[in-house]
Amino acid sequence: MKLPPGKLRNEVLKEVIFPNLGVEDARVVYGPREGFDSAVLEYDEEHYLVIATDPTLGVPREAFGFFIYHFAASDVAVFGARPRWLVVDLLSPPGTSKRFLEDAMKALNEECRYYGSTIIGGHTGVYPRVSEPTATTTVMGLVKRDGLKLPLAKPGDRIVVTTKVGLEFAVSAAYFKEEELSRVISKKELMRLKRSFYFETAVLDALVATPLVRGMHDATEGGLTALHEIADNSGVGFRVYAENLVIDPLVKKVLDFYGLEPWSVSSTGTLIAITPPEKSNELITELNRNGILAFEIGEFTKDKERVLVKNGEERPFPEFKEDPYIGFYGV
Repeated sequence: MKLPPGKLRNEVLKEVIFPNLGVEDARVVYGPREGFDSAVLEYDEEHYLVIATDPTLGVPREAFGFFIYHFAASDVAVFGARPRWLVVDLLSPPGTSKRFLEDAMKALNEECRYYGSTIIGGHTGVYPRVSEPTATTTVMGLVKRDGLKLPLAKPGDRIVVTTKVGLEFAVSAAYFKEEELSRVISKKELMRLKRSFYFETAVLDALVATPLVRGMHDATEGGLTALHEIADNSGVGFRVYAENLVIDPLVKKVLDFYGLEPWSVSSTGTLIAITPPEKSNELITELNRNGILAFEIGEFTKDKERVLVKNGEERPFPEFKEDPYIGFYGV
C-alpha cells in the first residue's frame, strides 16, 4: 500500500504510528490522538505545557518566515495556551541566498516579538537532498489547568467559525497558478490575495476566543471536515447550515473557478470555535471587536448524524478524502 500525499489518514495513524510511541509516561496528559494537534504535559501544580510541531514547506517564499511561526503556534493557541518557546529546524537547498535566510529570520523574529515568544534552539543547514526551503517548528506554551481547551463538544454547543474559509487555497492559487487564475480575476485581485497570507493564522483568533469557548480547532488540511474529528472524539453529531457560511467573494470566485465547495479545502487560520449557546453571540462580538469576522454555522447534536443543510435539503456532511490543495500543488 502506497501512502497518499498529505497528512496521514487516521487509519494509518492507528495502524502504524500510535502502536509505536515508546514507553508510557505518567506526565503525558494528552499524547498523539486523531483530531488533537497538540500534546499536553503536566508542568507544575497549576499549569500544563502544550506542545505542537508543524512543517513549513510548499509556501510562497515571501511568506516562509511568517508560517515558520504561525503553523505550529496556532495549534498551541487553540488549546488555550499563549505560544511562548520555539525550537526551529531550518533546512535549505544548495544555492539558497543569505538574503533569503535573513528575510525569513527577520519575519520570524517579528512574529515572536509581537506575541512574546522566544526561539530557544533548533538546527540550520544547507543540504543537497533538500529541494526547497523547509522548516519544522516545535512551539510550547503554558496554560492554567482549568484553562485548557480541548477540541471536544457537547450536544447543543454552537459552531462558530472565522471568515477565512478557503483562503489558504485561494492565496496559494494566486501565487502558484497566477497565469491560469488571471483568466477570472484581475491583477489587483491577484495582488490582494497574495497579501492575504497574513490572515492564515489562528493565534490571535484563539487568544481572543479562549475565555468564551469550550474548545477550538484550526481548519487546516481538510478544512471544515475537521468537524468529523471533533464529533468522533466527543460522541456527538452536528448540523451545518450552508446559508450561514460567509466567504470572501474573491475567495468564492477562486473556488468556483476550480469547481470546489468550501467544506473540505485547506483553510489554515480559520478558527472553529466550540461554544456553549449562551456565549455564542458574545464570542462573535468579541472577535469582531478585535477585527476578526466570525459567524455561527450550526450546532453539535445528541443525534450522531453529521448533516449539511443546503437549500432546505439535508445531506451528509462531506468527508475528508483528498485535500484539493495537496493534489493541486503536489506539496
